[in-house]
Amino acid sequence: MAFPERFSNLPDYAFPRLRKLLDAHPPGGVPISMTIGEPRHAMPDFVGRVLAANLAGFGVYPPNDGAPELLAAISGWIARRYGVNLSEDRLMALNGTREGLFNAAIALCPESKAGQKPVILMPNPFYQVYAVAALTVNAEPVYVPATAATGHLPDYGSLPKDVLDRTALVYICSPANPQGAVASADYLADLLTLAEKHDFRILADECYCEIWRDAPPPGLLQIAQHQGADPERALVFHSLSKRSNLPGLRSGFVAAGPECMLRLRQLRAFAGAPLPLPLQKVAEACWQDEDHVTASRALYQAKFADADRIFAGLQGYQAPDGGFFLWLPVDDGEAAALKLWRETGVRVLPGAYLSREVGGQNPGKGYIRVALVAPAEETQRGLTQLRDCLYG
Repeated sequence: MAFPERFSNLPDYAFPRLRKLLDAHPPGGVPISMTIGEPRHAMPDFVGRVLAANLAGFGVYPPNDGAPELLAAISGWIARRYGVNLSEDRLMALNGTREGLFNAAIALCPESKAGQKPVILMPNPFYQVYAVAALTVNAEPVYVPATAATGHLPDYGSLPKDVLDRTALVYICSPANPQGAVASADYLADLLTLAEKHDFRILADECYCEIWRDAPPPGLLQIAQHQGADPERALVFHSLSKRSNLPGLRSGFVAAGPECMLRLRQLRAFAGAPLPLPLQKVAEACWQDEDHVTASRALYQAKFADADRIFAGLQGYQAPDGGFFLWLPVDDGEAAALKLWRETGVRVLPGAYLSREVGGQNPGKGYIRVALVAPAEETQRGLTQLRDCLYG
């Protein structure tokens, strides 16, 4: 029996790969997990009440593209956050942003570009769904280094003209996972100009946008509006997983130009998995409330300050501008993660598991990713043990 070969060269996903590396060894202390980006701050206190009041909604099929009330709440949040007014026909609810980031490639990537196989650009390291999406639509994934030399953001403008002319879609994540770098307004404006010049669309993964140190990161929508860019150039993806500490809700949204949205909605009509109506009601309440977001952000900002104190003087340490990961330099990420687990019980993710080797170089190999999602005391303890074990 034959199987498709399109995914045959994929490495194991990061977390099964990590289990293979670590689980054969006993921990060297009380385990502290700092691997997965699963928020552990309190969810909004109204979640249970809203859910209970809408249980009858489990008895009906949910609106495929999002209930009108949810889309109105999302539109209102975009207007408050970015100063951009979008009609509800330019929005679609998602069953988590990963669904949208994947399906956007299926709905929008053409079969060819400039008479050749299309290219999909993505940063390296990156959120792994970008690569799977490219392979699914038979596009060529091009992994563009996002290293300290480029400010931990990909320099797409430096690519050869023939690659850019074949480019159909470009993924960008800001604040970046894993490095925490924030794309400035100028960076996004330049990317939009490049998209216009070479006729591609930008898929902006902004799910960490409400976790920041000093100032809220700019969004692609507001830069596109300020620049007068074609609305079909810019698609943005947002989530309640990080913003509202609700990863299990699986609720996000995509905003896009009218023509792109028609294609996204058409695909969802045939193959989508809409969010159950009671969960849409919870999401509606979350997008309307900022108090829980402000409180959660303050907890992360305190953990950023703890990390700065604990790693003060460490060569190569760079405090993140946003998101909730540390991207810490080591000689070898796998060796460091194994040493840390065996000697302390602290569990982190090797950076190479989030990257691809290109030209014999893996830009994540010399890093570990550390998630600052646990309560403050546990986070401080884990970071201190990490420092003493790997940098002492």
